[in-house]
Amino acid sequence: MRCSQMSSFIVMDIVRDALQYEDAIHFEVGQPDIPPSPKVKHAMIEAIQADHFAYTESLGLYDLRLKIAKHYYKTYGVRVDAKQIFLTPGTSGAFLIAYALSLKTGAKLGLSDPSYPCYRNFARILDIDPVFMPIDKNDDFQLHVADLQKHPLDALQISSPGNPTGNLYHDDNLKALIAYCEQNDIAFISDELYHGLTYEKDARSALEFSDNVLVINGFSKYYCVPGNRLGWIIVPKHQCEAAEKVCQNLFISAPTLSQYGALEAFDEEYQAKVKAAFKERRDYLYEQLSQIFEIDAAPEGAFYIWANVSKYSDDSFEFAKSLLHDIHVAATPGIDFGQNGTNQYIRFAYTRSIEHMSEGIRRMRAYLNIEA
Repeated sequence: MRCSQMSSFIVMDIVRDALQYEDAIHFEVGQPDIPPSPKVKHAMIEAIQADHFAYTESLGLYDLRLKIAKHYYKTYGVRVDAKQIFLTPGTSGAFLIAYALSLKTGAKLGLSDPSYPCYRNFARILDIDPVFMPIDKNDDFQLHVADLQKHPLDALQISSPGNPTGNLYHDDNLKALIAYCEQNDIAFISDELYHGLTYEKDARSALEFSDNVLVINGFSKYYCVPGNRLGWIIVPKHQCEAAEKVCQNLFISAPTLSQYGALEAFDEEYQAKVKAAFKERRDYLYEQLSQIFEIDAAPEGAFYIWANVSKYSDDSFEFAKSLLHDIHVAATPGIDFGQNGTNQYIRFAYTRSIEHMSEGIRRMRAYLNIEA
């Protein structure tokens, strides 16, 4: 295990430093401030009153896995057996299962640069070699088959919508990537955590194109319960037995109370309001930041904007620190997400109210001498 090679999250330093400012404006953390459906809270209270404190089976509550299976059929037209669904402690647990099933020591995991930093860190914990492939505005922040052909890979992981860019993979490209991986015995891992939070078009699940993929999702973003630490992974049928053994050994089972709460998470009326709120925030922040920074493309999903700050600084870390310490505006420097030009970018999360964000915009305009 190569834990010494893990990189720390600069964003966590920003979060910690921001605590010293009572008037801090928060763009840094990908954590929704919207509460979950009241039905989720009521379900957890009922679970407490019923003394549901024991472990569940390693796969998770059957009723919850059945609801997730129904969600996939209703949303994507895909039939998934409940035995293929494993509830995990956040999506972090799901990543570990996916890597354990797909990759041996020294195997090569294909990742885009930029991408979510936990991918590379989990790979290094498991003695897996991350292989970084650059993406940028010229390819719509997507990997393509031509990128994969340049590298020997044992697995590929993508995220759509993506973090930090908020991009969606095009349908034809997603299909082509999956087909290439199947033809070349490359495991395909799809992080779909931000599904539900797409604003002009729906995201496509990798399961729509193949039943031989590993799909990861969870309740922390769209369903607004990040602290409940509950995710899931869907594995191919032939890997169910192996996945169960991994679950039993890694974490026994996902948090029980969180699972009971999630039984009521698929509240369509409430979730439509969540999506509408984030779309309104996206539209506001994109319009405002576009007047201050260069934005390569309007984000199609998630709740992030990837802003090019190079006209002010060629060091996004120092620029982010100056925003925080000089005007108490907290944002995430791009170098958290890779090395491919990321020193020119900052990620802004629209996870707070428009009123909150508008004060941050006002301060940045004044600080950078930009007229309203």
